[in-house]
Amino acid sequence: MPGKKLSVVVTRRLPDIVETRMSELFNVRLREDDTPMTREELIGAVADADILVPSITDQIDAGLIGRASERLKLIANYGAGVDNIDVATARQRGILVSNTPGVTTEDTADMTMALILGVTRRVPEGMRLAQSGEWSGWSPTAMLGGRLRGRRLGILGMGRIGQAVAKRAAAFGLQVHYHNRKRLRPEIEDALEATYWESLDQMVARMDIISINCPHTPSTFHLMNARRLKLMKPDAVIVNTSRGEVIDENAMTRMLRAGEIAGAGLDVFERGHEINPRLQALPNAILLPHMGSATVEGRIEMGEKVIINIKTFADGHRPPDLVVPAAL
Repeated sequence: MPGKKLSVVVTRRLPDIVETRMSELFNVRLREDDTPMTREELIGAVADADILVPSITDQIDAGLIGRASERLKLIANYGAGVDNIDVATARQRGILVSNTPGVTTEDTADMTMALILGVTRRVPEGMRLAQSGEWSGWSPTAMLGGRLRGRRLGILGMGRIGQAVAKRAAAFGLQVHYHNRKRLRPEIEDALEATYWESLDQMVARMDIISINCPHTPSTFHLMNARRLKLMKPDAVIVNTSRGEVIDENAMTRMLRAGEIAGAGLDVFERGHEINPRLQALPNAILLPHMGSATVEGRIEMGEKVIINIKTFADGHRPPDLVVPAAL
């Protein structure tokens, strides 16, 4: 579509600098308030636009794609994960899908380490005590957590983020172990000083800390199910900065309440922002509102990737971050 100023609909508020640049380049319709579009608004958007820019809060399913006009040719997702989009159906309709991979790797790995430290050293409990006015002073036996050095960290999913977590973990003296769909090349394993486990069950049973860093796909839904969670040591903790659906949240909550798992650090939840009240009430769970990628730098870089994908497509070329269904 070279030479044509494309009609672009953006479903959520983006950083000002990103919206300004989009307005300069495209015929763009921006979101006025920072709330998700309703189903009706999304139907209107796909009927109206050459390009849709959704985020993870938008379900772009087969039914919605079926309502799209012939004009819609690209869904340029603002985010790396595309489990909110029926990519296969989109491609069958001749609609390309792009995403923003790699941008939030470092930010999410930082948050993973923050949660590991927060859970093992009981940081939120200490904050609540200090802020309550009830702290009576230092004691040799008060607020005892665990030392990171020497502990075993099991990383579930050794892609970009998993490897970034491994590098940080090594600096804290953690022993790095991992399970992945495919084993890493020997030189990468050696550089990360990481031990591969073909059996997830065996790895889970022997780790002090489990970090979830794999995407949500049909094969990873409830990968950490009740049976597998019960393999964890009672003094082990679990951290998730990937997707909530990878863990059976109800089973994990029951085990945390019963002391069968020592703690959890969660930035994502199985039902999005609807967090289980029983989980919210637990003192041994740190819960964050999906902050893993929430840095100013990261959000702007995501927007820049979206713009590059759209501009490249508008110039008649393949978007650099094209999502291929077979690779999911």
